[in-house]
Amino acid sequence: MAKARAIVKRRRAVQNIRKITSTMQLIATARFQKCLQRAMASKPYTARIVEMLQTLSGQADIADPLLRPNAQAQRSILLTITSNRGLCGAYNATVLRVAMQHYAKLLEQQITPLLEMVGKKGVNFCRFLGYELAETITDVEDRIAFSRVAEIAERYMRGYREGELARVDVAFMRFHSVAVQRPAVVQLLPIQPAEPAEPTAPTPRQEVEFDFSPPPAQLLAALIPESVKIHLYQCFNDAIVSEQVSRMVAMKAATDAGGDMIRHLTREYNRARQSQITLELADIVGGAEAVK
Repeated sequence: MAKARAIVKRRRAVQNIRKITSTMQLIATARFQKCLQRAMASKPYTARIVEMLQTLSGQADIADPLLRPNAQAQRSILLTITSNRGLCGAYNATVLRVAMQHYAKLLEQQITPLLEMVGKKGVNFCRFLGYELAETITDVEDRIAFSRVAEIAERYMRGYREGELARVDVAFMRFHSVAVQRPAVVQLLPIQPAEPAEPTAPTPRQEVEFDFSPPPAQLLAALIPESVKIHLYQCFNDAIVSEQVSRMVAMKAATDAGGDMIRHLTREYNRARQSQITLELADIVGGAEAVK
């Protein structure tokens, strides 16, 4: 009977854990819906303004420090966005692996990257491996205010304009759909020119001419900083919604695994109980035969 009791205790523990994972799955699903609305609402605006700035950066008559590389600078910033909480599968490990690969690539290019980490998981990872962090941000949960992102972007743009930084990169989990999230490292500064599309058939090259109103200097002075801020804000939104998707999927997998284990333990308990009853019946029959 001791084995059956042990199985009952284990099954009860698994049932309690399954209740917790099921509740966390529901919470992650509710948070995911809100995060998805914010991420999808800003994505079209971000894509169009970044595309427009990339096109303008290829114009020779437009001069802005944020559109031109700082060849003399030897330092850069690598901002990595992770989560504060765990139980989200391989979300943090995937982002950190891609960030460390880019970190090593920058060192090979004779550029010293300054690590800035968002999320307690990333901070603990770097401290465990001995990486020095230039900045830590651990108060970002299910959303981040645009004003907070604007402060971070202003600091990056100020350092780049002063020639202190060669580039600014952001490592995060890019959200494509509920089923697809891929880690990415995007170059925030300098703003890269748009890559020319490969034509399917030979066509004569056409130069694009722009008419500016107000003048280019006045227009770009407001447009370029805004594009950097909204691009960084979209990176944060993608990372947050990807975290909720990963946690939702991980908790669903844990709940399903708990259900499978409960069914397995139930079968084990039935077998153990049946064996115990068989032994008790054999004892009774043996005792009756001994009395005769």
